[in-house]
Amino acid sequence: MNSSINVKAESVHTTMFTSTKRLSQVSCNSNICCKNKIPNSFFAPKSLSLSPFTLKNLELKRVCENRQVLALASSGNESDGFTYKDAGVDIDAGSELVKRIAKMAPGIGGFGGLYPFGDSYLVAGTDGVGTKLKLAFETGIHETIGIDLVAMSVNDIVTSGAKPLFFLDYFATSRLDVDLAERVIRGIVDGCQQSDCVLLGGETAEMPGFYADGEYDLSGFAVGSVKKDLVIDGKNIEAGDVLIGLPSSGVHSNGFSLVRRVLAHSNCSLTDKIPGETITMGEALMAPTVIYVKQVLDLISKGGVKGIAHITGGGFTDNIPRIFPKGLGAVINIDSWPVLPVFKWLQEVGRINDSEMRRTFNMGIGMVVVLSPEAAKSIVGNANGASPVYRIGEVVSGEGVSYR
Repeated sequence: MNSSINVKAESVHTTMFTSTKRLSQVSCNSNICCKNKIPNSFFAPKSLSLSPFTLKNLELKRVCENRQVLALASSGNESDGFTYKDAGVDIDAGSELVKRIAKMAPGIGGFGGLYPFGDSYLVAGTDGVGTKLKLAFETGIHETIGIDLVAMSVNDIVTSGAKPLFFLDYFATSRLDVDLAERVIRGIVDGCQQSDCVLLGGETAEMPGFYADGEYDLSGFAVGSVKKDLVIDGKNIEAGDVLIGLPSSGVHSNGFSLVRRVLAHSNCSLTDKIPGETITMGEALMAPTVIYVKQVLDLISKGGVKGIAHITGGGFTDNIPRIFPKGLGAVINIDSWPVLPVFKWLQEVGRINDSEMRRTFNMGIGMVVVLSPEAAKSIVGNANGASPVYRIGEVVSGEGVSYR
């Protein structure tokens, strides 16, 4: 494997920018901690029993699992829970931007971009890991953030049925810490191995004064390929088709602006245990995004797959309809899969209502696959414990996503 390194420097006002290209040529080859009053959990399964905190402007006390008594103070309207928009992320604004860009570049807006190449399509995707990086800096967990980076792009392009071919990364920092960068890139290599693609190259940018000391930014780019007659595009989805869900490992890499807001207004430390769990808050939140490539391609090979939605920013509410023909929607059975404890904690402590949870987080389902009823029956019936799947709903006439 040959590599070339190109170093360049340019002056931007008073900031020096240094960029190092990395290119390769390859052959084919527990505590509930909070300062705020806690309401009922709006999304939790019916089997979950929670105290109905309904009083206003009072100091409430609750005995937690470690038998500590924590003071919970609240003021104002109890229904005013945290929202993603309040945390600084406006999903509606992002959707509006996509609509405007689509007017300039028709055809965009899917999970991956398709480019005709002979009898196939090249399918490309790009993404970062958002403010999950802030928690990486706080926890010191850098070995898995690269898995998140790869996952966000390859999980997008596999929704078209494409097999990832190669990946490129971009790593930017104020001052290059070689050991730290190596830890991050080791995770990228791991992610590429999990998705059976090649780390083709990347860019290391050193920009003094642009980032805080010890911090860095990441983005990545994946390209895959699928035969034109095998593209999964949702066009054949019809009422009566079945939605199956593939479980997530946790929050994955979306919604962390809201996560961080909840953490900031709680008494929790990232080293505290999640109630009922043996892992810490930091470990749960930093769990790497599941890479679904091999599992999804295996499902496609069995036949009957009509559409695939990667559950990222926008949650169920915004992502599932993206793959439906006009006039179709979905009904989701909210008790059909186990909701992870981290989501229960976030909703309870953040006083986040149902619709906000479902539009921000994956709630324990990272990928939704639409199948014919016959294929769904076979796949759900033959699922093994190592790769569980859940029948979470069905396609119905009418648009949007409803819950029952």
